[in-house]
Amino acid sequence: MTSLRIALLVNPFTLRRVGRDHAPSLARELLGRGHVVRGFGTLPGVIPRSSVEPEVPEVGGSVTQDLPGLRGFAPDVIVAYDVLSPAAWLGARRARKQHVPLVLVEQGLPAFGRPLERIVRRVGEWLWGPYVRRTATRIVAVDAWVREQVRREGFRDMDMVTLGSGLDLTVFRPGLASPLPGRHGVRGRLLLHVGQIEEGRGLDTLIRAFARTVGQRGDWTLVLCGDGPAGRSLRVLGDRLGVGASLRWLARPRDEELPGLLGSATLFAAPTLAEADGTLKIRRALACGLPVLSSDLARTRELVEPDGCGLLVTPGDVEAWTQAIRLAASSPERRKRWSVRARQLASERMSWPVIAERYEAVLLAAVEQERVPAAAPEGATR
Repeated sequence: MTSLRIALLVNPFTLRRVGRDHAPSLARELLGRGHVVRGFGTLPGVIPRSSVEPEVPEVGGSVTQDLPGLRGFAPDVIVAYDVLSPAAWLGARRARKQHVPLVLVEQGLPAFGRPLERIVRRVGEWLWGPYVRRTATRIVAVDAWVREQVRREGFRDMDMVTLGSGLDLTVFRPGLASPLPGRHGVRGRLLLHVGQIEEGRGLDTLIRAFARTVGQRGDWTLVLCGDGPAGRSLRVLGDRLGVGASLRWLARPRDEELPGLLGSATLFAAPTLAEADGTLKIRRALACGLPVLSSDLARTRELVEPDGCGLLVTPGDVEAWTQAIRLAASSPERRKRWSVRARQLASERMSWPVIAERYEAVLLAAVEQERVPAAAPEGATR
């Protein structure tokens, strides 16, 4: 197999969302497959790198703008995150100068918050969007919904591929438990939601459906983990519906607490109304063998098999959510079957080794495509 020199350019404006997870994990897997990888756009050490490579000269403690370092690395292929980001512009510039392919990775804009990220994207479209579109060899979208977003932004569909986003299945796995629910007086079965407590997340629908079903019993608790401006009104709603005592409000769990919290739950609820809302929490729940009740949206249909690992439910429809909770709560055997299938789906579609193998194929094809036009035709004279 061909060993590639791969430069990963992380968008510094989305470091928390992308660079902390996707780029380091992808780099680690590609290193394990024999490639040489170097990260740019973040502090040294965030993205794993090959031990045989010399240090890249740093500028001001980071390599975000280190053009000499990227040039000196002499990559075979450049991978840049976010199709209209400064990383994409830098990748396009270096790809042209060094005559190597540019592969862009897009995870999609979040549905809520992150105004700076949206501003940078608009600026990118105006300043360097056409340049990046002309340069990119491949665009990797993490799902079909993101692919459509990128297509609307002017990138050619023929240059796109759709790949999933990976998970560390040794971290998110069945059989874990957390002391957090017990500390907050949670006993019995747990219907869990993790995410911002905001309007547009469908949490009022979830509370109403909970109040119509297992919220009237003493053996189920609805646990909402997160912070946000809608917390006060949702507490009032729970009290008015008579289930305030069966609701628990926890702060957003730390990264190291989340696997155990998912492992302690009985069902995971993702009632969002927004198509652009991310799917990371759903994927992590499935990896932990936790059945999922999710809004029926384009992105979630790629993850949740109806009556396979959970249920897809009409967004914002209290009656539909009532029926879904009632069905899921009524049969431990069904939940056990869903749990087994959830972990199976995660292993087949979401593990980093599986995802990295697909990325590797895309990168090798991009390098081969770049080399073909440069090759002299058979019989040609110099």
